Amino acid sequence: MSVHVAILLCTYRGQPFLAAQLDSLAAQTFKNWRVWASDDGSDDGTLDILLRYQSQWGGDRLTILRGPMRGPAANFMSLVHNAQIQADYFAYCDQDDVWESDKLDRATQALFKAQIESGADQPLLYGTRTRYIDECGREHGLSSLYVKPPSFANAIVQCMAGGNTMVYNRAARALLHHVPASQGITMHDWWTYIAITACGGRLLYDPYPSVRYRQHTANERGMNVTIMGRLQRLQWLLDGRYRTWNQINIAALHHLDSWLTPQTREQLARFNTARDGHVVARITAFLSSGIYRQNKLDNLALAAMAVMRRL
Repeated sequence: MSVHVAILLCTYRGQPFLAAQLDSLAAQTFKNWRVWASDDGSDDGTLDILLRYQSQWGGDRLTILRGPMRGPAANFMSLVHNAQIQADYFAYCDQDDVWESDKLDRATQALFKAQIESGADQPLLYGTRTRYIDECGREHGLSSLYVKPPSFANAIVQCMAGGNTMVYNRAARALLHHVPASQGITMHDWWTYIAITACGGRLLYDPYPSVRYRQHTANERGMNVTIMGRLQRLQWLLDGRYRTWNQINIAALHHLDSWLTPQTREQLARFNTARDGHVVARITAFLSSGIYRQNKLDNLALAAMAVMRRL
């Protein structure tokens, strides 16, 4: 197997932890990779660190780009749409994590095997659990182990794998290209899962924790297995943010209309009714849609949100 991986790294004021992440990339047992780093206007030592590693590794290993300066999701999507970046597989990379040394090996082997089985034209996405660490690198448990199968019915209401674990093939990237970078996607990882499963692709979920996901005060999003994490997500449901995010994702799906599967169309129609129909229609559509999250409590919350018109 001879394949190439483009590592899509987004940075912004990443000085405290960036070097540790870059060291973990250098330690990968899979060696055929290149980093494309998009910096969103850092005013600390982030660019100095990137330039130092570029000097050590060479420009063919690390390319530094200027980000759009509209937040992390827009920064990642700018890399997705960058025609200069060509590879067999593409891996999202956060600036403050640490990758396990076999992360890319496991991902490329799983994707390569799936492509042999399903054909090169099927969009494929690989994602895993994460191991939580604090600012000092001390371990604080694992992300949730999901047992329900990945699907669009899950993706439309939940991101099953963190973007920092995701690796996907060229067919998946081609799908993402059909949605303009100006669309305003708020969560690049959730959108990636939605788009790929909506169009007949699949997520290869690996329960092995491939990334040490660092928790610190500057995190855009923290772990969701703590009580505080769950309360924060409940607040997002109640204050309307979750509904707004759903609306953005649904609008983005219009750009993929030609590639949606019949099952996706039916589930999406029922989901829209569950969001905006009269109360009886909302409940009926939600119950018949087949849409689900990965645990019972979250599914009860979804049903309540349908009643309250917060989906």
